Amino acid sequence: MSATQSLHFPRRTSRRVNVGKVGIGGTAPIVIQSMTNTDTEDVFATAMQVAQLARAGSELVRITVNTREAAAAVPKIRERLAQLNVDVPLIGDFHFNGHKLLTEYPACAESLAKLRINPGNVGKGAKRDEQFAQLIEIACRFDKPIRIGVNWGSLDQALLARIMDENARRAEPKNAVEIMREAMVASALESAAQAESLGLAGDHIILSCKVSGVQDLIAVYRDLARRCDYPLHLGLTEAGMGSKGIVASTAALSVLLQEGIGDTLRISLTPEPQGDRTREVIVAQEILQVMGLRAFTPLVAACPGCGRTTSTVFQALAQDIQAYVREQMPTWHVQRIGVENMTLAVMGCVVNGPGESKQANIGISLPGTGEAPVAPVYVDGERVVTLRGENIAAEFRQLVDDYVARTYPSRI
Repeated sequence: MSATQSLHFPRRTSRRVNVGKVGIGGTAPIVIQSMTNTDTEDVFATAMQVAQLARAGSELVRITVNTREAAAAVPKIRERLAQLNVDVPLIGDFHFNGHKLLTEYPACAESLAKLRINPGNVGKGAKRDEQFAQLIEIACRFDKPIRIGVNWGSLDQALLARIMDENARRAEPKNAVEIMREAMVASALESAAQAESLGLAGDHIILSCKVSGVQDLIAVYRDLARRCDYPLHLGLTEAGMGSKGIVASTAALSVLLQEGIGDTLRISLTPEPQGDRTREVIVAQEILQVMGLRAFTPLVAACPGCGRTTSTVFQALAQDIQAYVREQMPTWHVQRIGVENMTLAVMGCVVNGPGESKQANIGISLPGTGEAPVAPVYVDGERVVTLRGENIAAEFRQLVDDYVARTYPSRI
């Protein structure tokens, strides 16, 4: 199964929205999105980071458009990406002044594949409807889909006040958390209905309701999915750094994905200082792949280690093989059909080593403490060779290359 195909799972029915060359919703595979953290006014830095994210596997990339200079830079970024042979769809992220920027810089609107607007930041009071209408008119004129992205950190205060007043009149009022969730869903659905009443086609609308609490996110998206058939963009906003951000995002999104909810996703990790922005793309790929929803790169099962595996050889080999398959995957993907579904195992002792290795397409069982210094290799369940000596890593990599060459058909 290729990375552009979807495995069978109980997906909710939703409309399909085309964002450039990428289909979202319906029977399309779940799409991975990321976002730059460069200053969009810096054309070179932004284009290079977009290219880096796209090459890591991001299928949509969002950029901030917050100033006139940023809006003027968007067509230049698109041109620079074309020079780099990167055609990933760009999404413009607009808050507060999007109606002005898109009106003053039509080339910006033309260069973007999708617009993202936040109903809580479109405008206040009477200006809200007028400025929202301007944004929808621009989307219609340039035939651009819109993501209406509600965020609990910038919820429409007028709508929230209205829902709180309605709640106060109930015989059994809901609590504050329930009201916040209800207001978020209402903001998304009412904004979508308003957009359609202004002429934007229903197949040009994607919704999201992002919060930073796992249980809140699950509850909000269950309600949103029950009440509409628009494609939904998933993401735990402000997920945090390192393992906390990864665990929280995985916990929330896995529940929703398992229930068939979600058509695009972004992992909103805070990168370490000078950290690699592509980490969020890799985490998104790994969530989808370990759940069996899509396949991107060969998976490596590895022994966690215990008192039987005092040697660090298996750890080094697992790290080596994991890095090697990710390094080779861009070439394999171009040359070979289905290689992303390959499974590998690097095990550290005789207890589970042979069994796990037999379950993989190709696996190696390294010797544990006190075991004979030999490493049997299994290919599709059969023991084919035993490796010894100082060159086990290089020899195992060669066996992997040989397996790929003879197992997966050539695209050429």
